[in-house]
Amino acid sequence: MPPIDVTEMSSPIGRVTIAVRDGRLCAVDFGTRPKVLHTLATCGEIRRTGAAATAAVRRQLGAYFDGDLGALDAIEVEALWGTPFQRRVWAALRTIPTGETLSYAQVARRVRSPKAVRAVGAANGANPIPIVLPCHRVIASGGGLGGYGGGLPMKRWLLAHEGVALPSR
Repeated sequence: MPPIDVTEMSSPIGRVTIAVRDGRLCAVDFGTRPKVLHTLATCGEIRRTGAAATAAVRRQLGAYFDGDLGALDAIEVEALWGTPFQRRVWAALRTIPTGETLSYAQVARRVRSPKAVRAVGAANGANPIPIVLPCHRVIASGGGLGGYGGGLPMKRWLLAHEGVALPSR
């Protein structure tokens, strides 16, 4: 099994740790979810590096943070774990266009489990590749932000960066 290359990069939302295997992004961490990086250790050899193995993904994420909102679409991803349901939710997240949001209920309908709204929320919370699998674009049915693993200020920043009109606090 190929090694997983892990490196950090700076961004407008703070330090971001990324993990890449064979050119595909497999984890993003903001320092708020140490379980994600711990789980990576069960998926193969971890190499902490700033090498060329992560350069393309760092470049694309950097472009996103610099305003090229379509740059995320070019990043290949590989979820190294997750239940079949979680993987369906994560795939559905990737279909939410930049600048738009869906409610947890709408995502549940997209994955053909309309009564699984809470399970969608749990899958969102377990998303190993936030930003690129844009769980920040999922909000409560009433228009509230819901939760976010990086914290609500980060979710607000990401949505504002993408041009989403946010409800007043």
